[in-house]
Amino acid sequence: MSADLRIAGARLWDSLCESAQFGAIPGTERGMCRLTLSDEDAAVRRWFVAACEDIGMTVSFDRLGTIRARREGTEPGLAPIAIGSHLDTQPTGGRFDGILGVLAGLEVVRTLHDAGIVTRHPIEVIDWTNEEGARFAPAMVSSGVFAGVFSLDYALGQVDRDGVTLGQALERSGFAGQTDPADHPMAAHFELHIEQGPVLENEGLEIGVVGGVQGIRWYDVVVKGQTCHAGTTPMALRRDALHSAARLAVAIDAIGRSDPGASLSTIGLFQAYPGSRNTAPGEVRLTVDLRHPEVAGLDRMEAALQADIATLEGDLGVAIAVTPVWSSPPVTFDPGVLNAIAGATQRLGYSHRTMLSGAGHDSVYTARVAPTGMIFIPCENGISHNIAENITPAQAERGANVLLQAVLDYDRHNA
Repeated sequence: MSADLRIAGARLWDSLCESAQFGAIPGTERGMCRLTLSDEDAAVRRWFVAACEDIGMTVSFDRLGTIRARREGTEPGLAPIAIGSHLDTQPTGGRFDGILGVLAGLEVVRTLHDAGIVTRHPIEVIDWTNEEGARFAPAMVSSGVFAGVFSLDYALGQVDRDGVTLGQALERSGFAGQTDPADHPMAAHFELHIEQGPVLENEGLEIGVVGGVQGIRWYDVVVKGQTCHAGTTPMALRRDALHSAARLAVAIDAIGRSDPGASLSTIGLFQAYPGSRNTAPGEVRLTVDLRHPEVAGLDRMEAALQADIATLEGDLGVAIAVTPVWSSPPVTFDPGVLNAIAGATQRLGYSHRTMLSGAGHDSVYTARVAPTGMIFIPCENGISHNIAENITPAQAERGANVLLQAVLDYDRHNA
């Protein structure tokens, strides 16, 4: 019976649409702004908790506010199989990035509940706190604490642009729990996600079996020159921080193009001070994001960044400080979980391919602790972190069906 089981696609889509009322950007069709532990995030969390409790799940929060909704299994001694992702969004994000993974997990449990099927393992549906890193850097901080990458104090002390710590935001939201984030056994972790890229759509494929995630390094950069009057300081005598930062931006773009098909570089924030139209800036602050599927590739990119900075300091008379913010090495997912996902995809008759993820996900950190794997579905034009982000109901349904069958398969064959 369980091999023929399918999720209720219309119910899943209704849940996605209902959850989008919390943080919807006015005047947009699908735009979302639901920053971590904002009022909007707290509202969707309460909605999610109520939906889980409605089908008899037990809900708990840890000290970072990560939500775990649990359905017990027939063998209480087994660790839970987790289905996890996140409900927070980018400032101008969409309604599917992360959200699909959480609500598909809820739909899996609803489907099992309706069919009267009880798995051997407990099933936990998880909303990981602060996956995006848009309000509190770094990204994936709660799953990082779970995996022992960050300390709890470090995570609670992270500060947003208004000077509010993550710990303070937790207390205000009402989601500060009592348990240690690392004190939660896990038999496996499954994550369904939109691809956030164009590969599946361009190749006309329905499912991506995600074999791993490329490495990521984040940096904060401060360029310091000399503030001066725009009309009285000759060009040859200036130490314009913005001009220097612009030269650095061109160099960073070249680093991202240095290994075609593998290397990527991005400047996400770029701010000049003091910010007056008739004053040459004396300071510029920017962020740098470097990505590559191999550690050696990341090392080469970082070395190139440092070399370019040394050259610019010598040529332009400015000082450039680089502070590493976050490093996430490349990850390979568990063969057992990937076999369950690939087998489910084949049985369901969906076209698919194996692929790497270019984006970071909470599964990067859960993979350090428990067998982990990911499922991708296509998204329209490969667009994500954007108000135009979109998928179809059929795509969501196919991804959730793979998730359901993969979890059932893993539950049957693994202790």
